[in-house]
Amino acid sequence: MKYGHDVFDRERYEQIRQIAAEMMTAKTGMPIEKVKTLFCGDEGYQTPKIETRAAIFKSDKILLVHEKLTDDWSLPGGWCEANLSTEENCIKEAKEESGRDVRPIKLIALQDRNKHNKPILATGIMKAFYLCKVLGGEFEKNTETTDCRYFSLDNLPKLSIDRNTPEQIRMCYEASKDPNWQTIFD
Repeated sequence: MKYGHDVFDRERYEQIRQIAAEMMTAKTGMPIEKVKTLFCGDEGYQTPKIETRAAIFKSDKILLVHEKLTDDWSLPGGWCEANLSTEENCIKEAKEESGRDVRPIKLIALQDRNKHNKPILATGIMKAFYLCKVLGGEFEKNTETTDCRYFSLDNLPKLSIDRNTPEQIRMCYEASKDPNWQTIFD
């Protein structure tokens, strides 16, 4: 709607917006009212949100945090905050959720969430996975997670599949072992 210059353009753009909302409802099963609140209030181009995930290893085990809201486990991470780079956000999220001070040393992957995680969402999300080196720190009580532990690849707990899949955890393991790892991207 931002680019409509006259009443005729606006009318056509409104029709296109309605058709797009109906298509998204058909694809996702999401109620059309919810689709409209997600998309129809925005002006300009729809762009994806960015999420970061920290892959932290110790003795061939990966650090996972226990999510308070969903009662499952994930790599420390979350939405990228405004005015933070993905690297800075990864550091912040690792500290908030696991208590660990980290330094990202390698971008493992930049993935389109809907190509790798379930459920399929109406909005676009890009996930940046970083291999991180621990500089220090211990778990501290917080509002998002209740625990953090190291797990072996063959003994993973119930994962938060919308945050990270077993395949994504395996990808992080592979990146941690390969000094010549090439960043994966969609």
